[in-house]
Amino acid sequence: MPTELTDYDPTLGNKFIFVTGGVMSGLGKGITAASTGRLLANAGFDVTAVKIDPYLNVDAGTMNPYQHGEVYVLKDGGEVDLDLGNYERFLDVDMTFDHNVTTGKTYRHVIEKERAGDYLGKTVQIIPHVTDDIKRRIREAAEGHDVCIIEVGGTVGDIEGMPYLEALRQFAHEEEDGDILFTHVTLVPYSKNGEQKTKPTQHSVKELRSIGLQPDVLVGRCEDKLDPETKEKIALFCDVPTEAVFSNPDVEDIYHVPLMVEEEGLDEYVMQELGLQERAIPAADRANEWREIVTQEATDEVDVALVGKYGLEDAYMSIHESLKHAGFETNTEVNVLWVDADEMDAAHAERMERADGIIVPGGFGARGTQGKIDAVQYARENDVPFLGLCLGFQMAVVEFARNVCGFEGAHSAEMEADTPHPVIDILPEQYEVEDMGGTMRLGAHETDIEPGTLAHEVYGDDSCTERHRHRYEVNPEYIDDLESAGLKFSGRAGNRMEILELPDHPYFFGTQFHPEFRSRPGRASPPFVELIETILESTGEDPEEVAA
Repeated sequence: MPTELTDYDPTLGNKFIFVTGGVMSGLGKGITAASTGRLLANAGFDVTAVKIDPYLNVDAGTMNPYQHGEVYVLKDGGEVDLDLGNYERFLDVDMTFDHNVTTGKTYRHVIEKERAGDYLGKTVQIIPHVTDDIKRRIREAAEGHDVCIIEVGGTVGDIEGMPYLEALRQFAHEEEDGDILFTHVTLVPYSKNGEQKTKPTQHSVKELRSIGLQPDVLVGRCEDKLDPETKEKIALFCDVPTEAVFSNPDVEDIYHVPLMVEEEGLDEYVMQELGLQERAIPAADRANEWREIVTQEATDEVDVALVGKYGLEDAYMSIHESLKHAGFETNTEVNVLWVDADEMDAAHAERMERADGIIVPGGFGARGTQGKIDAVQYARENDVPFLGLCLGFQMAVVEFARNVCGFEGAHSAEMEADTPHPVIDILPEQYEVEDMGGTMRLGAHETDIEPGTLAHEVYGDDSCTERHRHRYEVNPEYIDDLESAGLKFSGRAGNRMEILELPDHPYFFGTQFHPEFRSRPGRASPPFVELIETILESTGEDPEEVAA
């Protein structure tokens, strides 16, 4: 854990920081919010976060990764926006489904209450019934914490977000002065002659003010730090103090953003405005583990092939971050080489073959599965360090069944319903399930680990608790055949196979669960750390000497 947090102080009362964005989406509101939370945690406060997603989906579980990036899974099984993953990684906390507010979730609750007669015959409207439910959700998520940071997805002016901004306006009216801070993140682009342009920010703030919200803090996203004259101009036309305008320039790594905004003084200004300075740990006494972790110099470099079908980094965000965390722990620069499992042409195959290690991630649907199976076979036959996650674990079973056990046509029943050897089959409790959303095996489950195995060495314990997201699993009818041929299931949950390994391979490791969802800077996921350490050993490096 990067920083030891203090216990919640009930005398402090809840403080709320609302983060909105303008001009365009994808500016980095979530990282700005998470960085603010990280700095407040460093100062000794108990911080939590809420992500508001104005879409009508109840959760992110049925959304295409191409549209919305990775579906992040929480310990309680909530399928949520990937920004919740950033909050967990930056704050080193475990969040719940209540920390993600969506329009679908809110409207469904209001309509269910109307059907039950809870509104006593009143006309049910956006105001007050929907806005009241939004405020309730925020207050309940903040309970027991010093500071709650609420990020409103989308941009100011989006029709989907209007009920939320109205709820925030009401929220500010209801809370005590000094308990709420509004932070607005905007784009500050360059003109052709190299001038930082403030007009987009001015229009964005004008839109926000027309709704009844005045920002207290403005954060300008720009390639470089904002010039002093740019800050002054923004302050003048947006009616905020100059010292309330901060830069958030491009950095090499998202984990450097807290360091950048700390240099700008964002944390001190926020604490001052919320009346937190007297209770904060003095700056000289604050732990600096975060800075030490994310700024250490790498002493080695490795290439890891990620063999998937979604050509979008956000679709595999937690895997990318887990590799970074493993790199922090081993002082290694980890380069991720994208290999398209759906178009495994000569160029992609060559890229995979020159990598030091291979990861086959999760996914759904038949597209790209043969490419993943080919990647598993290459790693197995050529002693290349391999990590298979969820579907990658299942494709490792399929590959072994076909090419080692000799089960011709073996496959997952998900991909090929008529396979003669369904070595991967649907979970028994899924037979009668019709709805897709929220019906998989989800969330944290415990796995028993067999002593004396690689899994036991990786986790250093007789059990582990990791997060799941799957509807299919290893068919118990084939376990004896698979293990007789040399595949070892070293982690189990009852009759469910959770971890596989090949004893005679440098590192051939697969997990039905998603270990990437619990990885943090300073607390890297064990399977990822072992992957990098094995690669370093195979290249002649001593991981312990490298880490030292």
